[in-house]
This record gives sequence, structure tokens and C-alpha cells, in this order.
Amino acid sequence: MPGSTGRRARPIYVEIQIGAAIDVVWELTQRPQHHQRWDARFSRITYAEASAPPPAATPSPPPTRFRYTLGARHGPALTGTGVTTAERCRPDGTRISALRFSSDTRLSPLQDGAGYWRYLSVPSLAASTPETVRFVTGYDYRSWPGRLGDLLDRRLVRPIVGWLTAWSFDRLRLWAERGITPEQSRLNAFSEVLARLVLAAAGALITAQAYGTASGVAVGLTVLGLSTLVPPSAVTPAARRCIRHPRDRHTARAPKALSTLERP
Repeated sequence: MPGSTGRRARPIYVEIQIGAAIDVVWELTQRPQHHQRWDARFSRITYAEASAPPPAATPSPPPTRFRYTLGARHGPALTGTGVTTAERCRPDGTRISALRFSSDTRLSPLQDGAGYWRYLSVPSLAASTPETVRFVTGYDYRSWPGRLGDLLDRRLVRPIVGWLTAWSFDRLRLWAERGITPEQSRLNAFSEVLARLVLAAAGALITAQAYGTASGVAVGLTVLGLSTLVPPSAVTPAARRCIRHPRDRHTARAPKALSTLERP
């Protein structure tokens, strides 16, 4: 998979355990109308008319081409094309999908890249959840060219994209496990952030009235900082619930199917 210029940047890796049947996770991730709802990295995903997605039960569908968009429906947006393939029934019982993508514009921080999803069914530790899925992604990309592009990617873009991927994975988990739709979990996240900001602002205002503006600002920032240590609500997606570094070489290794995909 492509990396940035100069010293090779670490590929993005995210893993989460989802207490749901593997068929449920497969459906919510392989269908573009579901995928675009929970994955905050995309606004819309549309398959080319000639390569519409096959039925979900198809063991190994042929590669399909798609277009993706990130942005407002009637405003500025980043767009690109991609090709993806999947293996639903593998000899070891796992499932995988792989993709390659390429942006249409030089403004995109993700110019082109490749990645995979890996689905591993594992025994559940909870009696109420008969099945658990280790859902894993690994991907890398080429960002803006030159030293400045490399610096921005390492310090800004890659951390944000990694966080956004993890946040989206937990959003998917809430949908698969608890039936909390992506739209509702996004609202839950906004509400929780707003509540923490209001609490910090209230503390700052009360302190400022009693001891002055400088003390109020200090208290407000302190309260806001301490609020980040409070665990998020059980119905709010959180990137911190994901594993961000590979636990074993197998899950971090790109599947062979990725090497069979031509560039979009």
C-alpha cells in the first residue's frame, strides 16, 4: 500500500469487537446504503451502474467499481473513484474485503491508497451475545506531495483520519449491537459535547463574576480539560473504545485479494 514521501508513515490500523452476528456486520458494511450512514469518512457511496453490488450472500463477488463523496450534497465536496472486492466464505472461516481508491482532486489529503476489512468471528464472553466479531481495518495512502505535504500528513491528517475511522467503527458497533442508528448516535455525540461545553462555560461565568475574567477563563479551561477524562456515555460513539495498534501479524497483514485489484 502506498505511503507518504520520505520516511514511511505508519499505516492506519483500527480494530473493534462487535457483539453481533457476523452476517449482521457484513450486511451493514458491505451495502453502500448502510456503509455511508455510519462511516464519517464518506457522505455518499454509489456503485457504477454496470457493477452494482451483488446479493450479500454471494461467496466471492467480482470486483465492483464505485464513486465516493465527502461533503455537502449541494456544496463543495471531495470526490473520487474506487474498486473493491470481497471474500465471504474463506477456508479459515474469516471474511475479508479489499479496496483501492483514487481522488479526483489535488485538494484531497488522501490522494490514492488501498486497504482492507477483516472479519473474524470469536467466542463471546457475554451470555446475552452468542457471537462476537473482531472487525479490523488496515489502510495506507499517498497524501500531498513534498516535504510540507509529508509533514501535514504526519502531524495533522493521519491522526485525524485514524481517529475518525475509530469513531466510525464504534458508531457501527452501536448500530449492530444495540440498534442505535448512526444518525441517533451522531446526535448523542453532539449532545454530549454540548453538555460538556455548557458545563465549562457555566463554571467560567460563575468564577469570572466572583474572582475576575482571568480566573474564570482558567476555571473554564480546567473544567473542559477534566471533562475529557470522563468516559463517554454508553450510547455515544467513542474512538477510545477501539484498538489502534495490531495485536498480531495476521490481522495486520493485507489479504492477497488486495494485490489482485487494479487501480481505479
